[in-house]
Amino acid sequence: MALLEVHGTAYHYEDITAYARQMNLDISKLPFSMKILLENLLRHRDSPAVNDEDIAAVAAWDPSQKPSRDIAFHPARVLMQDLTGAPAVADLAGMRDALAASGRDVTKVNPQIPVDLVVDHSVMVDQWGSCDAFHANVDIEFKRNEERYRFFKWASQTFDNFTVIPPETGICHQVNLEYLAKTVRIEEGPDHLSLFPDTCIGTDSHTTMINGLSVLGWGVGGIEAEAAMLGQPVTMMIPEVIGFRLEGELSEFCTATDLVLRVVHMLRKKGVVGKFVEFYGPALSSLSVADRATIANMAPEYGATCGIFPIDEQLLDYLQLTGRSDEHIAAVRAYALSQGLWRNLESEPLFTDTLFLDLSTVRPSLAGPTRPQDLVDLPSVPANFQESLLEVFGIEETETDRSIPVEGKAYDLHHGDVAIAAITSCTNTSNPVVLLTAGLLARRAVEAGLTVKPWVKTSFAPGSQVVTAYLTGAGLSSYLDELGFNLVGYGCTTCIGNSGPLPEEIKSAIQKGDLVTANVLSGNRNFEGRISPDSKASYLASPPLVVAYALAGTVLIDFEREPVGTDKEGKAIYLRDLWPSSQEVSELLNRYVTPDLFTAVYQGEMAGPVQWKTLRAQENAMYDWESESTYIKCPPFFADFSTAPEVEQITGARCLAIMPDSTTTDHISPAGTIALDSPAASYLRASGIREEDFNSYGSRRANHEVMMRGTFANIRIRNSMANGEVGGLTTGPDGALVSIYDAAMAWQEKGVPLIVLAGKEYGTGSSRDWAAKGPLLQGVKAVIAESYERIHRSNLVGMGILPLQFLPGENATSLSLSGSETFDILSLDTLSPVGRVKVRVRSRGRERELSVTCRIDTALELAYWKSGGILNYVLKEMAR
Repeated sequence: MALLEVHGTAYHYEDITAYARQMNLDISKLPFSMKILLENLLRHRDSPAVNDEDIAAVAAWDPSQKPSRDIAFHPARVLMQDLTGAPAVADLAGMRDALAASGRDVTKVNPQIPVDLVVDHSVMVDQWGSCDAFHANVDIEFKRNEERYRFFKWASQTFDNFTVIPPETGICHQVNLEYLAKTVRIEEGPDHLSLFPDTCIGTDSHTTMINGLSVLGWGVGGIEAEAAMLGQPVTMMIPEVIGFRLEGELSEFCTATDLVLRVVHMLRKKGVVGKFVEFYGPALSSLSVADRATIANMAPEYGATCGIFPIDEQLLDYLQLTGRSDEHIAAVRAYALSQGLWRNLESEPLFTDTLFLDLSTVRPSLAGPTRPQDLVDLPSVPANFQESLLEVFGIEETETDRSIPVEGKAYDLHHGDVAIAAITSCTNTSNPVVLLTAGLLARRAVEAGLTVKPWVKTSFAPGSQVVTAYLTGAGLSSYLDELGFNLVGYGCTTCIGNSGPLPEEIKSAIQKGDLVTANVLSGNRNFEGRISPDSKASYLASPPLVVAYALAGTVLIDFEREPVGTDKEGKAIYLRDLWPSSQEVSELLNRYVTPDLFTAVYQGEMAGPVQWKTLRAQENAMYDWESESTYIKCPPFFADFSTAPEVEQITGARCLAIMPDSTTTDHISPAGTIALDSPAASYLRASGIREEDFNSYGSRRANHEVMMRGTFANIRIRNSMANGEVGGLTTGPDGALVSIYDAAMAWQEKGVPLIVLAGKEYGTGSSRDWAAKGPLLQGVKAVIAESYERIHRSNLVGMGILPLQFLPGENATSLSLSGSETFDILSLDTLSPVGRVKVRVRSRGRERELSVTCRIDTALELAYWKSGGILNYVLKEMAR
């Protein structure tokens, strides 16, 4: 260990430069992210999962060679949001029960590293467009979720190293950026202080937002996060690192949102799934941390594990702005300089491959209508939507001009009308520039006499109370309110599908005319069926453009040539008339976004609203499960952890579903509202729950009975075993078309294991542990796909489901697999990471063998799978 003195205080640290000299290696050109991995391995060299060869392999990383070695990464902390946090807490409680049943000490089940659970995913836009909307939505939120919130309070009082940040504080990623993250952590030991890089994993894909503050971190499944909490490392292949060089400056009318949508488009086209992306170049000198965080946030959309920025003066300015102490900022600077982690303009790192973008070429744009990587220049949005009507949404060309009267209203509804306009999501509400721009645009619109079209559902859900504080200070909140962008809650809302119901008359008109209306949101996800079950098309846009589209009322407008509306004198008002100058925005930014504001907000807001303060929770070490609860159930995953066989053979398996390319975790995992005709709804009715109290799948994630019934139940799912029908259907054992859940239960009754066949990028999208837990409880033992999204593949292993991959050029179609076959997966006793596996396929008396690749990628993952999943592995270790 080396010593570093900063302003009279001595710190110990693991010196990567000294290690490099000792090994006669030059790490000066090593990417920033690789240096953090090197320090992490050095600091954990005493761990049984780390050896000298791992450390040397990272230090000698060669960008020209494809990495083939796996390493063990030990994150400094874990970040959770409440939807993924609830089942994680339930699992921890269930693990305590399992240890107690076997006579062991239950307090062994405790987080070994700090865990912050931010309650941000439960507020829904039930009320909007009024000054009472916020308080009304909070009241509804607590009514719906009181039991879950009491459960969280119990956890915060029972588990060590476990903090709950209450509802209505903010979105986890923005709270992480503004308050929790340290860039460099200071840890107090028995006899000295230590410095090391802040690192983080989170149970939400957009944990990568913290990469903008030079914190290496990414999203994982709840299963992997729980294991990390309990002291297990995150296993990963040494990554390829793609450099993304940024030059130039954005033009006057472009925002960080336009920049990130361009970056997403470029990186998706490049192909960076499973790789690190590192941003560098001269543009970083003028790119604020808020802008960097916007880019880092959408790493899941461009497919990378992370999208990280190095430490420099811009970062220190942000630490100061957000109220971090002078002592801490000095330690960050000194540590970064001593470790070679400071951005060096004279010596840029070497990368596996590079991309280049001149920021001056970025244009105002949106992404959609169903994928975040589908970039659309602002003037091209009308043509893009018209084309999508035919090619994406299947509207006949003769029906594209349909007009449907809205009952009780003096207007009609059409294809392309904006049904939802939402300023929402961590991606953009962490960025004061785009929000001040939206506020100034709203002010000009109100002063011109413009109003939002009456069919548009408007909402404003910022990521922290800092946002409302500076907008109010700048005198802009009242103008947003006047246009209907009233505060509805501090949470993710629309971006995760918590957009709430559309007005009944709008919903009825959409259904009557089979209309494709549009949602415009400042979010990061717009997959089909995610934002609203009724409004099909969704476009990602900057907050000021969200306001502009709400004023226009349609996406079929060319803002360059057509006016947004007319002022009080009948004069045409164009978007360029409403858009504020960068100087106007900067003046407000400097005046109202200050360190005092951040300090005041975070000193006061952490206690939560009065509803949280008055909640009463259990106080015992083991949770007393409420037998009648339909929200929280003791998980069934650990009942036989000490007696289960190490390897369960998969023979006579049948196919549950055959999924197409880009099947997302939204398709697999229960999400959004609970359909009234679904198996989950039947369960809730049988449990005495009224339909108006069904709540969402997300709120019931700690109840496996609900979640297993909602697995593969998405209304947009396309299973080729469903005879052309769309929705969560499949062919059951008797040949009839039934829900996937009912088919799974019928096969379980017969004692038949199940497999799923899939195309490319299986499991793309958000990190969802129930996309693995649900199939497991339905009896799925293996998945054979053409390729996997990184997090979902890891989650399958973490739940004991075997991920297999078709050989290049092969898939279910090319191999003539219809789903009617019987499958034996052979030689599981000799399974090896990334090895070949034989699958015997029997159909109509004929038999053949397929060769597939095992996508258990590391030796530690193999140990997890053999134990029935990562948590059972941990329990077995504890029991020993």
